[in-house]
Amino acid sequence: MSSIQLTLFMAILSVISFVTDAYDPDPLQDFCVAVNDTDAAVFVNGHICKDPKTVTADDFSYSGLNKPGNITSPVGTKINLVFVDELPGLNTLGISMVRIDYAPHGSNPPHVHPRASEILVVLEGTVYAGFISSNPANPNDENKLYAKILHPGDVFVFPKGLIHFQYNLGETNAVAYASLSSQNPGVVTIGKAIFGSDPLVLPDLLTNSFQLDGKAVSRLQSLPWIGNA
Repeated sequence: MSSIQLTLFMAILSVISFVTDAYDPDPLQDFCVAVNDTDAAVFVNGHICKDPKTVTADDFSYSGLNKPGNITSPVGTKINLVFVDELPGLNTLGISMVRIDYAPHGSNPPHVHPRASEILVVLEGTVYAGFISSNPANPNDENKLYAKILHPGDVFVFPKGLIHFQYNLGETNAVAYASLSSQNPGVVTIGKAIFGSDPLVLPDLLTNSFQLDGKAVSRLQSLPWIGNA
């Protein structure tokens, strides 16, 4: 190979390397509408950075996850978040965590985190946890359920963006901690999003999509849906 050919070859490799390394960062909010306003505040990952001269150790510390959550939700769970709003030092670090307290037969209803994978560890109780795969290439094939019954010390992983859930199988309270790969992973509670949106989704669409009759859809849309809490 001549020196000219070698130089050209190296140049092509450099371009390929640049293209493969150039990508947009994962979004940290549902959307970001562009604004042509030079006076608009500048945000970094959804937050303005604090002046480093005023940063203290308290910005990187959070207390309280040792305390049981007050379970008042009708689904029987209480989720204590440690996201960037609760722990400012998480900003730009791409991590967060939660504590989940489950009443007997309480559930963390089916939901997705659009911006994060999750790893769950059970501390107390018996928790049924799982996720559902995305649609297979063959539309006649079924989405696959991956689920296990977890005991204290057991760990389960939920891939980014897939529907997942937990359910306390026991007759006593259960406790789990979860870490997520985003400072602001977001959460979409499936039932609430579909049947409790504002404004409501067109009922005829839901009747057709879920193969339900109109009365069932009307009842579901009349319920006081809540998010994972």
